Amino acid sequence: MSSQLETAMDSLISVFHNYSGKEGDKYKLNKKELKELLQIELGGLLETRRDTEVVDKIMQDLDENSDGEVDFQEFMVLVAALTVACNSFFSEGT
Repeated sequence: MSSQLETAMDSLISVFHNYSGKEGDKYKLNKKELKELLQIELGGLLETRRDTEVVDKIMQDLDENSDGEVDFQEFMVLVAALTVACNSFFSEGT
């Protein structure tokens, strides 16, 4: 039986690859794939449905090597930053 952390890690990997495998390089998210992932998986945290500039900004910030795509390592930067922000938000309330 997997620990909670192992299960969470497996989920992150699965979510990334569910979207990255749709078109182009199966190990990277293009802008369309990233937008779909953000809308479906993080729609409660991010306002990506109404503002296409949000996706452009996130893509630009994450794409460290400027190849126009987001690899798994770059994606994890977003997940880590959002997790820290959520932890800070919920920790302040206690």
